[in-house]
Amino acid sequence: MTDQKTIAIFGAGTGLGASVARRYGKAGFRVALVARNAQSLDQRVSELSAQGIDATAFPGDLDEIDAIAALVEKIEGKSGPIHTAVFAPVGSFRMLPAVDLTTALLKELVNILTLAPIEVVRAVLPGMLARGNGAIIVADGLSAVTPMPGLSGPGPAFAATRNYILGLHEEIKARGVFAGMLHIGAMIDNSTGLRVAAASGMPLDDPRLTTIDPDVLAEEIWSMAADRSRVESILPASRYPH
Repeated sequence: MTDQKTIAIFGAGTGLGASVARRYGKAGFRVALVARNAQSLDQRVSELSAQGIDATAFPGDLDEIDAIAALVEKIEGKSGPIHTAVFAPVGSFRMLPAVDLTTALLKELVNILTLAPIEVVRAVLPGMLARGNGAIIVADGLSAVTPMPGLSGPGPAFAATRNYILGLHEEIKARGVFAGMLHIGAMIDNSTGLRVAAASGMPLDDPRLTTIDPDVLAEEIWSMAADRSRVESILPASRYPH
């Protein structure tokens, strides 16, 4: 392996994941893309390769917690040590009133939104600490920070992940590794979530469902990891709770 750094994007969709891949790839990073759909991943790799970006597809289901360690080992065996890990699960997670939340639904959400990122951290962190450098960023929803009536579901799982990442950051920052959170308070343009919402008839003109350019989010992730001046960020900034 060369000295070229590697970013692994866990949840490499057509919105945020694609933008993060381009942002880091154009900065010289080798890009490892993880998602369930192998065919879609191959298409994304082809698009990135056409732009001169070194990208490799690693099909995998992040719901399969016990398989994550082996997946990370495979990525590092083929693409080199992971310098930056971005966890941004692909999909449209059902929002519902808190009075309707069931333990069964919450268990499903916790699996992908809390347990999976913890397992990713456990797999990538030892190498980062040994090298004294690296970054881990989890992208989630604004409900991790600001509970909103009628929009429960992912929020409790996101909030647990936030608690974990912020605590982790304090433990590892002096050892050269950054951990942070990007809370997204809008639908992401060109994302699976936005397409699912539109197909389901969700009123996208609802002010709570504004959209944001994934390139803006990718730039924020780059900035957070590079300057390390803030452990969490909320975009759009106007959605920050007062």
